[in-house]
Amino acid sequence: MILIRAAEVAGHRADVRLVGDRVAEIAPALRPRRDEEVIDANGGALLPGLVDHHVHLYALAAAAHSTPCGPPSVRTADGLRSALAAATTDPHGWIRGVGYHESVAGDLDSATLDRLHPDRPVRIQHRSGALWILNSRGAERLGLATADHPAIERAPDGSATGRLWRADRWIRSRLPNTSPPDLSAVGAQLARYGITAVTDATPDLEPAAIDGLSAAARSGALPQRVHVLGAPLHMPLPAPLTAGPYKIVLADSGLPDLDALTTRIRTVHTAGRAVAAHCVTREALVLLLAALEEAGGHLGDRIEHAALVPADLLDELADRRLRVVTQPGFLAHRGDDYRRDVPPDEHRDLYRCASLRAAGVPLALSSDAPYGPVNPWSVIRAAVARRTPSGAILSPAEQLSSRQALDAYLAPPEKPGGPPRRLRPGAPADLLLLDRPLTAVLDHVPTNPVLVTFIAGRKSTMA
Repeated sequence: MILIRAAEVAGHRADVRLVGDRVAEIAPALRPRRDEEVIDANGGALLPGLVDHHVHLYALAAAAHSTPCGPPSVRTADGLRSALAAATTDPHGWIRGVGYHESVAGDLDSATLDRLHPDRPVRIQHRSGALWILNSRGAERLGLATADHPAIERAPDGSATGRLWRADRWIRSRLPNTSPPDLSAVGAQLARYGITAVTDATPDLEPAAIDGLSAAARSGALPQRVHVLGAPLHMPLPAPLTAGPYKIVLADSGLPDLDALTTRIRTVHTAGRAVAAHCVTREALVLLLAALEEAGGHLGDRIEHAALVPADLLDELADRRLRVVTQPGFLAHRGDDYRRDVPPDEHRDLYRCASLRAAGVPLALSSDAPYGPVNPWSVIRAAVARRTPSGAILSPAEQLSSRQALDAYLAPPEKPGGPPRRLRPGAPADLLLLDRPLTAVLDHVPTNPVLVTFIAGRKSTMA
């Protein structure tokens, strides 16, 4: 049992008792019981735990052991050359780079990468997560010259360029067999930020990956509750994982045709699952809406990212009862790139927040980590300020209040954008204790105000 004393609960001082995995009592004053751990909140706010509604757990774990290859760590070709030279290889001799952007050294291919680092096999992931680039040694290791896979980009003469689009599963099949990465550091990091539940948004998870997530959750290495979008349609999930909508990627590098997408959505709906559609471009969003017009909707259908949403589609999103899970944290990290690369008349469409809410579209915030900032308090700040790294404000009309942004992290995993969870007796003891009252946090959102995180009634972290 745990007794949290003098916490701020819904604006009032209260004591809160946790018994097992539930909130047992909330009262102005509670008498400590024998052998009960007592935590003095000292007026800090006690809230339901945060939910990251779109994260990639294995990629987040792998990123911690990869070489940064893009801004802000690397900004020039010479910087990339130095980073690769200093990189540590994995046990099989590979350098794994992440976060690359064309502003560093242009559009990389094998030939360009060979000039930067020819000696060891290298694979570098673009910061979008959609593209891998291999140098010649890496391409030889994977057998790109003779491989037959649609993800392999080829030059007009048929030779492989070293660029592979959305080919994570195929690349893994060509690499030496390894166990799924340890998720304990990821679980601890998320807990430090007050995150008590996550939705893993990785598509098409293989059975071994699903078993790894389940084992990490059962053991406590990953203490968060885990909702999964990449579960196969007809595969029961092992406890304690829960299945969310079925992830469909509308890839910018090759959109599906309308009939194929419509058929796929119908198949998902027939299996009793909603869809979670990855849509970054306007074209992808328009295609999705056309397919839903043909296939029909399903309660819980949602859009991942919604990076560009034209104003004239807002009402249609609401009419179709679509939810949006978006990532305004990208504005704080990449906003100046968007200002440069996205046509000015489309800036107002970038990572909409306020207008989606106003149109009646349920809105949830998330990280997309490791491709976006994992810290939810950074994402909340970005949703409020919408400032780029240079200080410019992108679409101030889309700013949320800090309360709205926080609430967008408080809906349950199965209902992103729904009503925020509230602290009450009988509720799951998935909580975070802040180091100050809530008004102080909302007035100036700090980097991380979390003092203690509780998951299923257990203390997962304490500053």
